[in-house]
Amino acid sequence: MLNNNNSILKRAFYLLCIGLSFGCSSFLAYAGDVAIHSANFERKENGLWRVSVTLKHNDEGWNHYADRWRIVDEEGLQLAIRVLQHPHQQEQPFTRSLTNVGIPKDARYVYVEAGDNKHGWTKKRLKVDLNKVVNGKLRAKP
Repeated sequence: MLNNNNSILKRAFYLLCIGLSFGCSSFLAYAGDVAIHSANFERKENGLWRVSVTLKHNDEGWNHYADRWRIVDEEGLQLAIRVLQHPHQQEQPFTRSLTNVGIPKDARYVYVEAGDNKHGWTKKRLKVDLNKVVNGKLRAKP
């Protein structure tokens, strides 16, 4: 009977280790994602936009840092991109802006997407409802 219990305990331990390794690998796969905290849109008199995006990312230096964000339309067409030139290890979250962004006048929604130089574009993008613009301004948050 004791030998049978040892076998059961070994199998349970083995299954627990497998479960933990799957759980940890799933967590690690998402630990590097760039989080989009907010985006401010301001329409200028010329019809172009100034967009400021606040990001948070666990930058680790030049080998792994948030290196871009962009605005895309509902079909995924890139309207503008902001390339980030260096890591922001000591500045989290951080905000960077882009001016003269052209957004079609008939666009109802656009999306803010962000990425890093290790994992690429995050799947968690920010949907921006342009119908909520008041006096030429809009603040979007997740």
